[in-house]
Amino acid sequence: MSRVTLALVALAGILAGALGYAVVNRPAPQTDAVAVQALIDEAISAYDARRLAEASLAPQDVAGIDPETLNPMIESFLMSDPKILQRMSVALDTTLQAEEREQATTAIASMRDAIFNDPAQVVLGNPEGDVTLVEFFDYNCGYCRAALPDMAALLAEDPNLRIVLKEFPILSNESIDAARIAVLVGNADVDYWTFHETLFTSRSQVDKQVALAAASDLGLSPVALELDMGTEAVAKTIQTSYEIARALNITGTPTYIIGNEIIPGAIGLDELRARIANMRACGETQCEG
Repeated sequence: MSRVTLALVALAGILAGALGYAVVNRPAPQTDAVAVQALIDEAISAYDARRLAEASLAPQDVAGIDPETLNPMIESFLMSDPKILQRMSVALDTTLQAEEREQATTAIASMRDAIFNDPAQVVLGNPEGDVTLVEFFDYNCGYCRAALPDMAALLAEDPNLRIVLKEFPILSNESIDAARIAVLVGNADVDYWTFHETLFTSRSQVDKQVALAAASDLGLSPVALELDMGTEAVAKTIQTSYEIARALNITGTPTYIIGNEIIPGAIGLDELRARIANMRACGETQCEG
């Protein structure tokens, strides 16, 4: 059997699971197709394309080979170039990342106004900024607390950045109570960032009382806030965050949105800066080249 035939047999064997790759763990069909195509491209580059055409190996010929014969051929082919699996893994990762970006783009587009332009949301920085950074957070999230200095630095150094804060209380009932007070503070004519910092720098669990105390320090009435925290308007603001999160498959905090990218986790100041800079340079968080 020629090396070209062996290459094709190996590819068919891998796709069929001859190496014991479980069907339940196999990537989606479109991913398989791209990954196998990457292997085919490697075979074509390694061997003469003309000889590949002359081999004319039919799919049914490959399917009819006994596994006891086929498996050693596959092993021999892979051992002759072990890096082929590494290249396949890279191709697979690239494909999955592209699919995730496409899914995120579609999901964000379907809820663009709710994400970026909800009149009930808190906007910090420059309301007319050329780049918008959205953060979903919970006041009892330790990672959100650790990421607070990143937001502070961006606000201080970037006069053209628009920051949108989304109340996303998912950790406790205390988080929900604090978020309800925060929505009211966000609608009041006070310095929301000071309130935001106070809650995140609290040494205790952030609950209704902590939020009311922080709001009181800004001159708001704790009694009025406690009476209003259960209103439908407040509930709707938080519910909108939940609906966006469900549509975008956001399950943790902090989660950022920049452009068409959903960024889970506290990625750090330098990464946020890089993505913001890319948005200004090419309109995407990742610029080609």
